[in-house]
Amino acid sequence: MSTYTTIQGDVWDAIAYKVYGDSKYMGFLMDANPDKITIFVFGAGVVLNVPNLPASETAAPNMPTWRTG
Repeated sequence: MSTYTTIQGDVWDAIAYKVYGDSKYMGFLMDANPDKITIFVFGAGVVLNVPNLPASETAAPNMPTWRTG
């Protein structure tokens, strides 16, 4: 797990895009930071936990199962 320090105006989906490369992973960020779940637009300096994505999310699509394990 790593952390991300927000800049003024950051929002969940944009942070997910910055740290994971895709906004579809914002749920992982939200789950890892339940104390900040009510924040919609962040101020500067908020430190968020950034969990590693599960292996099932990082495997390349259309790869044979023996290559994804």
